[in-house]
Amino acid sequence: MTTSTSSRKTPADGPLVLTQRRIWIIFSALIAGMLLSSLDQTIVSTAMPTIVGQLGGVEHQAWITTAYLLATTIVMPIYGKFGDVLGRRNLFLIAIALFTLASVGAAFATSFWMFVVFRAMQGLGGGGLMILSQAIIADIVPASDRGKYMGPMGGIFGLAAVGGPLLGGYFVDHLTWQWAFYINIPVGIAAFAIAWFTLTLPSKKSQRKIDVFGVLLLSIATTCLIFFTDFGGSANHGWSALETWAWGAGLVVAAMLFVLVEAKAEDPIIPLSLFKNKVFINATAIGFTLGIGMFSAIAFVPTFLQMSSGTSAAVSGLLMLPMMVGMMGTSIYSGMAISKSGRYRGYPIAGTAITAVAMLAFTTLTAQTPLWLVCTYLFVLGAGMGLIMQVVVLVVQNAVAPEMVGTATSTNNYFREVGASLGVAIFGAMFTNRLSEKLMDVFSGAGASAADAGQATATLDPETLSSLPQALQDGIVDAYASSLAPVFWYLIPFLVVAFALALLLKQVPLSDTAGMVARGEAISGAEAEKIEKHQRLAATAPQGVQTQPEGSPVDAGDAVKAGTGDAAK
Repeated sequence: MTTSTSSRKTPADGPLVLTQRRIWIIFSALIAGMLLSSLDQTIVSTAMPTIVGQLGGVEHQAWITTAYLLATTIVMPIYGKFGDVLGRRNLFLIAIALFTLASVGAAFATSFWMFVVFRAMQGLGGGGLMILSQAIIADIVPASDRGKYMGPMGGIFGLAAVGGPLLGGYFVDHLTWQWAFYINIPVGIAAFAIAWFTLTLPSKKSQRKIDVFGVLLLSIATTCLIFFTDFGGSANHGWSALETWAWGAGLVVAAMLFVLVEAKAEDPIIPLSLFKNKVFINATAIGFTLGIGMFSAIAFVPTFLQMSSGTSAAVSGLLMLPMMVGMMGTSIYSGMAISKSGRYRGYPIAGTAITAVAMLAFTTLTAQTPLWLVCTYLFVLGAGMGLIMQVVVLVVQNAVAPEMVGTATSTNNYFREVGASLGVAIFGAMFTNRLSEKLMDVFSGAGASAADAGQATATLDPETLSSLPQALQDGIVDAYASSLAPVFWYLIPFLVVAFALALLLKQVPLSDTAGMVARGEAISGAEAEKIEKHQRLAATAPQGVQTQPEGSPVDAGDAVKAGTGDAAK
């Protein structure tokens, strides 16, 4: 060891020292953000029948899910690109704050459409939490070792999806549905505090022009797409309506202008060069088709369980437990197995096949289906999902250059969410249209006038259902069962396409260099451990005297800068 005397350097921007300890600290902040986002998506599912019943929006209940997905989808590419250009820490904090404040608004909503607006605001924050968490992992962990981190992140989604329906059901049965949003306030504050103190990432300054027109055109195209499908599947408009095709025309025009703008943009929000990458195209297509087929089922299964099976909100939440156990188990297993073997191709193949089998089983559901059999189907569905979702993200990140990780991650997620939005809008409209017609027939058959039947349909919730005569209850339960179960048949072809795409997925060697290290923003491995050791020694040395390990290529001043520059941010 040598010693030298020199003036202390002021901490400034420098490479982040990625020791294993620091990676786990940053990972804890990401887990907190993922927990916040995923918990809210699932906690609403079991509370939805009560929310729409009390706020008077049964016939529009698909909008609760569609509004969140639409907002999430629009902002995903923005978070991904801006994270690559400006750094991800401040964006992550903004996403947490926005999500938490929107939760407060949703809790105090006094009308159905006010509630939908705040759900959309939650989506603006939730999209950032999802994308930035995945991109930050790619920044600090090499692809060859990333599976064991992304597996638990998928597991957290499963854990939240277990706790969400359970909490949602408990709040509806014992408190009020507003507690499904009150709970986000302490969780959001805790997540913000953890990220503020532990998420020490370098910020960046970019001289490149922001692709404003690209952002606007992409947002317009996405909005037109969702309204086009929603109007087309609606009983009030339909596919022959002029307003439906006006949205379709807007989609075509906005999409064409977007492509033209991106081809000339200095720094496009979605670089067209990504679509020359065959691995990226394949993995993104898998995500898109899965979004259509999978998220539609997840969005309405809790409602089916609660209303068709005649169970309480709490019990219907508990019935989702097998799906999340299956998801957590296969997500963590596949992540660890990929890190160990370096091979990922077999997992999406198996996952899409298993998910398709589960969807086929759902087509047989009726109000008389035993609950143990429903739980079995849900476990199989979760096991299939756990083998796909995080693996596809890993494949995309490994297929692009380090400086494109955020953009590629967000683009992949964007098309998956477009698929989810399409699926929920189209198949949700099919479900609610069938349901409204059948419920009208049930109430009319019981002697209600057309006006009274319409009012009863719009305000029906589980509590109201339990107070009705048994014969009327049976008719309503049958209406839910016969409205939703046939919809699963329309989802199966999309899962078959996803399976075919998985068969074509190319196996690419996993990178052994983290994104920040490849970009020169961080130091990892043995060198990072050496610098950390030097920092501990320097902390005990007299002022003006610095220590430097023998053979270290990093001088003492640079070591101090590397270790403390990120903290100054």
